[in-house]
Amino acid sequence: MDKVSELRTFVEEFGTAPTLEEMERRSLKAKGIDGPTGAHVIEEIHTPFNFAYITTTTGTMAFQNLVGVTHNEIGGRIEAAREMFSLAGIQKGCRMLISYPPLVSVFSKAALNDLEVKTEFLYRSERDAFILEMCEKQPQVVAGESSFMKKAIEDARGMGVLGNFPRGCVFLAAGTPLDMDLLEAVKAVEGKVHDLYGCQEFGFLALDGVPLRKDLTLIPREEEYQDLFVGGLSTGDCFAISEKGHVCNPEGKILTYSRKRHITECETILKKTTANGLPTARRLARTILRLKAKFISLDKDLEFGAEATQLLIRNQRGEEWVVEGPVKTQLFDELMQAQIDYQSRGKADPVWLKER
Repeated sequence: MDKVSELRTFVEEFGTAPTLEEMERRSLKAKGIDGPTGAHVIEEIHTPFNFAYITTTTGTMAFQNLVGVTHNEIGGRIEAAREMFSLAGIQKGCRMLISYPPLVSVFSKAALNDLEVKTEFLYRSERDAFILEMCEKQPQVVAGESSFMKKAIEDARGMGVLGNFPRGCVFLAAGTPLDMDLLEAVKAVEGKVHDLYGCQEFGFLALDGVPLRKDLTLIPREEEYQDLFVGGLSTGDCFAISEKGHVCNPEGKILTYSRKRHITECETILKKTTANGLPTARRLARTILRLKAKFISLDKDLEFGAEATQLLIRNQRGEEWVVEGPVKTQLFDELMQAQIDYQSRGKADPVWLKER
């Protein structure tokens, strides 16, 4: 055997790195989003192991942004989903029709698995297919954009098939601000509407104006509007706050259907960190910018090794608010732990170290 043949045998039989066929596949089905949309192509990419999954924003004001979700964040998304099911009175193990598959990425597949949800998607991303699924699959819960669902109910009435819709279905209006006409439309099928707000970066955050996480903070912006922060990080959204309550629940004070996207976000400054040194804090700031497109500044007198994280939020008028951990900085701390876990896995290969 010549030396080249000997090398081939060694590579094929004793190599430790996987071949293309041996690599783990994280398919649409594995992520729980194996349904069609009219706005996407399906693209395979090499996703690093330290990501739970990668998704994108919807592109409300500009080009869609890639979003990385770490394994450390999944527990928080599971807890938010449990709280949402409890508030909405949805039973574990329900049949859920999802009209827009990327909504699963806001929940996370792990959260739906935890609640034993049986998900269904449309055959085609269009209203006729939605009507067909409602008639044939008889879901107990539907998640989708409110205007889409309202129009589908109107179309079904015109087709003469509205009587085939399931009775008492829960309609989770998500993805865009609530279309109030849906509240009236669902009465024809004895349905119940819930206004579900969230984003790809941070998961679902409020149901009918009631927080789903304990680390939400509201910062005054203008008149009755307040900016919403998660773990000290800005969502980029602001909402009217009303003591009269949300249209779907008088106990909910955040009027999520009044959402405004603001151009200028408040500044978030890290004042105290549980990290032991400046390099980790700097890397975390860069990680948050890359994963969530949120900018974090480091205070010039940053305190290291603190018992809890402390963040300072400063608005455009120079007004400041302090966010104290550990409860109110949960998401920030999850990302900090993800950064620590990541840098603890040493890389000796010069390709990764980018050294010569």
